[in-house]
Amino acid sequence: MTDSLLIATILLLSGVIAVPLAAKLGLSSVLGYLMAGIAISPILDLLHVNITSLQHFAEFGVVMMLFLVGLELEPHKLWSMRQRLMGLGGLQVVGTSLIVMIIAMSLGQAWSVSLAIGLILALSSTAIVLQTLSEKNLMNAEGGRSSFSILLFQDMAVIPILAFIPLLALPELVNQASGAIEQASHDVNLLAGLPSWQVAILTILAIAAVLFMGMFLTRPLFKFIALAGQRELFTAAALMLVVGIALLMLTVGLSPALGTFLAGVVLANSEYRHELEANISPFKGMLLGLFFITVGANIDFQLLSSNMLLVISLTLGLMLIKGLVLLILSYVFKIEGSDRWLMAVALAQAGEFGFVLISFTVSNHVLPPEIASILMLVVALSMLLTPLCFIAYEFVNKRSFKGEERDADKIDELNDIIVIGHGRVGGVVNRMISATGLTTTVIDYSVQQLENLRKFGLKAFYGDGRSPDLLHAAGIEKAKIIIIAIDEKHYATEIARYVISNYPHVHVIARAADRFHVFDLWGVGCRDIIRETYDASMRLGRSVFEAIGYSRENAELIVEEFKERDRSLMLETANLHRPDINPVENEELIAKVREMNEIWKKDLIGKGIQKG
Repeated sequence: MTDSLLIATILLLSGVIAVPLAAKLGLSSVLGYLMAGIAISPILDLLHVNITSLQHFAEFGVVMMLFLVGLELEPHKLWSMRQRLMGLGGLQVVGTSLIVMIIAMSLGQAWSVSLAIGLILALSSTAIVLQTLSEKNLMNAEGGRSSFSILLFQDMAVIPILAFIPLLALPELVNQASGAIEQASHDVNLLAGLPSWQVAILTILAIAAVLFMGMFLTRPLFKFIALAGQRELFTAAALMLVVGIALLMLTVGLSPALGTFLAGVVLANSEYRHELEANISPFKGMLLGLFFITVGANIDFQLLSSNMLLVISLTLGLMLIKGLVLLILSYVFKIEGSDRWLMAVALAQAGEFGFVLISFTVSNHVLPPEIASILMLVVALSMLLTPLCFIAYEFVNKRSFKGEERDADKIDELNDIIVIGHGRVGGVVNRMISATGLTTTVIDYSVQQLENLRKFGLKAFYGDGRSPDLLHAAGIEKAKIIIIAIDEKHYATEIARYVISNYPHVHVIARAADRFHVFDLWGVGCRDIIRETYDASMRLGRSVFEAIGYSRENAELIVEEFKERDRSLMLETANLHRPDINPVENEELIAKVREMNEIWKKDLIGKGIQKG
């Protein structure tokens, strides 16, 4: 018991220390966890911890992650992805496998060993890529969606790969495994030894059972549990659902990740979807963190030091090959600009299923142990390099404005109103203005967004809104109003500063992401600033007061009073904001906000606004 608690303390403490440090340095949490694993690996060795067994347990975080991904992906969305899922994903796996196989054969390996290596290294890390794309808000980018399609195909491809690998062994070993994720452990496969036609039928029935449970049994189950009014029971039921499906998949030789993903897709339209997500997410996050720690801790530095040049060469060669394959496919599937590079960078590494497949090939006498050990290092090192590749991608491409590799459009019209950014905010504003008969000049940097607009008959121009030449071409000298509605706070502030400094006659209306962005815009002279969530928040607050018994009139009175006080607070604190200091570390600003909030609270209570 003491040993277990000591190991748990070491693992948790390493993550608690490493991840905030990584965030402080601007690195991803994945890299923080990996570095934590490397740091504590000597301690785990001294305690004789079986890191491989710990890693198999932590891989359940990947299973939970795919369940949550499925919850976000409704069936009709999955069907709409079919072309890229099968085309882009299929060509990536086949193309990478064949190239790696040819190179391995040229280095003297047998064709069966070479093919096994190609299949193993063709897969990428679902855990690292999805986690990093989510953290960096790139999941909705074209490159992010394409990466997800490939990862999804790879997860599904694990099943036939596991079924095929035993065929590469000696004939007398073919029937020893039929595609179970054995992970060099003792997983039970109820289909072992059955004829292939029976295996196929029972496999289909198992998948059908998962779909049936998701569609018809989960709603009554959760409805029944909800009657108890105990939140912990819902958490237990959510875990039971994921664990039970994973167990069913394993016992019939299928990927538990695929089973839980299908269950998530089926439940995507369920009224319990958000409750399930809220209950599963903490466990997913902890297990994924543990998984990344074990990847870092599992690096054999002794073997690495004795084969340093070989391992580094193989790792960089693999990432280069996968990156080139992905770049070629991006041309075929018309993925353009920085999205092309995002996809290549995101999927260039080997994945966590590589550890599973390497162990599986060794147990089936497909790969010699010495080759398997080197491959383990290549997989781990490529995963370790991935967060650094993302950092390099962001630094080089400057995705926000410089990522699209095409020249700015020639602007052939001049209007009084210029709109920079036609996304979820700028698009609504532009439609409202256009509905009155006024004309606007719309500039956006997203190729995909512009293509979508043109399909609906809307005209927009591609370009970098920060470019003085582009603003000149758009007629900024004669324009009356410029609306800055882009997502990136820093660049919005930069555009506002340039226009206010050089064209003071132009009225600048800027979208602010939050209160501190308001301060930045105010500091460069912008005086017409709209917080994007402010009005919605006011309406939500009014609804709360009405729901607890206030009349509509009194609820409106509170909201108007709050708006007035908030405007005063903004003016009082704007001059205290310093862009070079994190607002939560600006003691003078914090003290002023707390003082103003207390004054406002007393004044409002003093007004005696009552319910009814």
